Amino acid sequence: MTRVMATGVFDILHLGHIHFLKESKKLGDELVVVVARDSTAGKRGKTPVFNESARLQMVKELKLVDRAVLGHEGDIYSTVEEIRPDIITLGYDQSFEPAEVSRKCSEMGLNVKVVRISRYSNSPYKGSSEIKDKLLQIIEDRI
Repeated sequence: MTRVMATGVFDILHLGHIHFLKESKKLGDELVVVVARDSTAGKRGKTPVFNESARLQMVKELKLVDRAVLGHEGDIYSTVEEIRPDIITLGYDQSFEPAEVSRKCSEMGLNVKVVRISRYSNSPYKGSSEIKDKLLQIIEDRI
């Protein structure tokens, strides 16, 4: 059985998230999604609309997700060690370098393939941040 691990904040779920998870699921038999902690999102300059518990619950409700968990505080590789994936997928906009992730996993004794998933091209929005900005613009225009 091939276990695939995908990670993200998953704040305002949108078609880009669905594309990322569908493409990740195609690579294996089990898709485990790691939802970033509020503190982790904050370190990456994001302020989620929904807290980590709500984001986790939303991801768990997606049919294509076999299991969803919250990431560990601090060290992301603790989560990798716990899940022990065969493949880690990265979103097109995630700052991790595939070679670096592979190297770190190898140092932990894990043979992990790292795959960068393409951007969903059928949406004018790159992600949740752009959706939030658009919503704020709509609200401001109506005031």
